[in-house]
Amino acid sequence: MSERAEERLAQRRRLIKFAGASLFLTVSPISRASANRNAGVVAVRIWPAPDYTRVTIEHSAPLKYTHFTVKDPERLVVDLEGIELTSVLESLAKKVSPDDPNIKLVRAGRYKPGVVRLVMELKTEVAPQVFELAPVGDYGHRLVLDVYPLNPPDPMLALLDSKGWLPAPAPVEGSSGALPDNRPEAAGARPDSGTGKIAEQRSASRRQGKAVIDRLVTITLDPGHGGEDPGAVGSGGSYEKHVTLAVAKRLRAKIEAHPNMRVALTRDSDFFVPLQARVQKARRIQSDLFVSIHADAFVRPDANGSSVFVLSESGASSSAARYLAQKENASDLIGGVNIDVKDPVLARTLLDLSQTATISDSLKLGKAVLGEIGGINRLHKASVEQAGFAVLKAPDIPSILIETAFISNPEEEKRLNDDAYQDKMAEAIFAGIKKYLAQNPPLAKSTLARLD
Repeated sequence: MSERAEERLAQRRRLIKFAGASLFLTVSPISRASANRNAGVVAVRIWPAPDYTRVTIEHSAPLKYTHFTVKDPERLVVDLEGIELTSVLESLAKKVSPDDPNIKLVRAGRYKPGVVRLVMELKTEVAPQVFELAPVGDYGHRLVLDVYPLNPPDPMLALLDSKGWLPAPAPVEGSSGALPDNRPEAAGARPDSGTGKIAEQRSASRRQGKAVIDRLVTITLDPGHGGEDPGAVGSGGSYEKHVTLAVAKRLRAKIEAHPNMRVALTRDSDFFVPLQARVQKARRIQSDLFVSIHADAFVRPDANGSSVFVLSESGASSSAARYLAQKENASDLIGGVNIDVKDPVLARTLLDLSQTATISDSLKLGKAVLGEIGGINRLHKASVEQAGFAVLKAPDIPSILIETAFISNPEEEKRLNDDAYQDKMAEAIFAGIKKYLAQNPPLAKSTLARLD
């Protein structure tokens, strides 16, 4: 055989060997597993809150998983199949906050080939919910581990513990637009005789036909979005969920400073609250008013101004209101709700649209707040709008949704992140609330809502 022929034969053998190796790499189950590992878990997040702690595992394809709980000590164990341990999963341990009320620590390890085991050591007995979410928005597939304490905190007790409440009955001038200071010192009496003095003032006011608030007013503030649901994102990178919480906290401080009122937030940090749960929280503490705070967004960056919305029993008052309601109602899809858990009481509540009187009061509250907001920002619409917002469907609580400004507008985005503007917005909302209450004092409720 010639030298040239031998070289051609050697080259052919090398090609055959290379092709065989390539074929092996293509069909080898080990190689497929390696490719799956590289495309597996892309992010992990932990959202602690008093109500529950959420652990989210985001991945590029659906995961097979099993879970169970172990006693003494309390643990939640989750086995993830078809993946290998990566630095992303290992980072879960560092994401547990020391003050997390529910989770002590999380360990991730290789349980057996192709299976990663997560062990969650718990601070209390829990009733976990583990479920999957399909891709939505910027998220891929998500496995959600919701760790609910078996004995959840009572929102009413939390509200009572949040402030040293005074016996608060006091007269209110129906046309003054202001609530009175009901502290005994303000009534010209010694602290130990304040209750009798206030009772005399209340009786005199009733004889004169004046409006009277004979108990504390309970207000629920609802900072929109949170946790897995960022809400709208401005061009400068601002998240709606952060802006709404900042404004709500400023408004809470103003309400707490008033002796006639007490206030609760549906969330006081960065975690997700389903829309139905926001309504439920307000009803459990027998709120007199419900105020949901948002920062609008639109496809055009020049859209601007503030708005106030209430529930509609029929259609939306405009196409823009309908669009906004659909967008806000999609929060549960983005934030992630376990659809297998159904509360028949809540279902009846949200389906009860025979609430004409409540909507009428909501319109009055919305008009009072809109008038005050118009003093600090341009109004997107000069009147209160209506649409089918799920978060406004409490049948017995006047409820409004405030769009403080358009976070999608670069100029308004800057204002929404400005401390001075946030404070002005909170002050305007509070002024509107006081104006409404002065003209529409709440009626007496059961002793659960009274602290005197």
